[in-house]
Amino acid sequence: MSPDHPPGLDLDRLRGLLDRERPGLVRGPLTGRLIEGGRSNLTYAVSDGAARWVVRRPPLGHVLATAHDMRREHRVISALHPTNVPVPRPVLLCEDEEVLGAPFYVMEFVEGTPYRTADQLAPLGERRTRDAVLSLVDTLVELHAVDPAEVGLADFGRPEGFLDRQLRRWGKQLDASRDRDLPGIDALHSALGRALPDSPAPTVVHGDYRLDNVLIGQDDRINAILDWEMSTLGDPLTDLGLLVMYCTPLGLPKSPVSTTAEAAGHPSPAELIERYAARSGRDVSAVAWYTAFAWFKLAVILEGIHYRYTLGQTVGRGFDRIGDLVPVFIQHGLTTLHEGLQEG
Repeated sequence: MSPDHPPGLDLDRLRGLLDRERPGLVRGPLTGRLIEGGRSNLTYAVSDGAARWVVRRPPLGHVLATAHDMRREHRVISALHPTNVPVPRPVLLCEDEEVLGAPFYVMEFVEGTPYRTADQLAPLGERRTRDAVLSLVDTLVELHAVDPAEVGLADFGRPEGFLDRQLRRWGKQLDASRDRDLPGIDALHSALGRALPDSPAPTVVHGDYRLDNVLIGQDDRINAILDWEMSTLGDPLTDLGLLVMYCTPLGLPKSPVSTTAEAAGHPSPAELIERYAARSGRDVSAVAWYTAFAWFKLAVILEGIHYRYTLGQTVGRGFDRIGDLVPVFIQHGLTTLHEGLQEG
């Protein structure tokens, strides 16, 4: 298949659908390419030579429809587009699997850079790096300020018992990929369960909010938040805890997990927490629990990747080092939770 016709994207069928559903939108022959870097769903850039769009679809050979729910992603960006939250403009949702072999949706292409490493941020310099990361916090505050009912998302999730369900879910994920001794991970899971905080009023939660899931424009502001596949209604501080975790230096220069925290000018986790609290008005006194939960969740995800690597089910470089990271994440989780409980 040629580069202009990547697997999973039938441009002739896509053109036919767009001509039927959005007459006049496409003005020339379509070309398409796979956008690298997606962790789950497939993302393509499509162009008619003048305008550009993005197509999102589940991975090839997908079997778990609930894990790759295109309707859900399309629904949340459609609801948020009229608000202050920067998301791409949705074009259409197609649930007819005859077109591309799976449900998919189309949205407008947004310019911007997803910064994945400290090296990529380095050319910006200290001030611009700082501005970009602080805009990440400000945009998260905007997301959490949206009233779900006002934008038609009142039934987008089940916020009651959200944290307890999350903790049980990731505990089950751990059990499904456990084939070696991981000192401290059960202690961390149990301690998180004993210290479960009371959640604030529910908001739309992104679920994987970090610098490489947003597009930063030339003015160092966020042009769009991407990858809404884990979004739901729930506890907004889970987004903050995850962001704080990703903004904590690992101290591992050759880590296969991308991090920008070592970049010169990058604000400290404490500064991000302070800014979120000041701008949102939320009580963040339990943020250590949410950050420790993020360390636990990522430890489980990494262990799952390591488990698949040991079974020969991963493709690409760097997977041989993932397993060594898991104890580091467990230790960060235990330390964060212990220090937070002492302060509390």
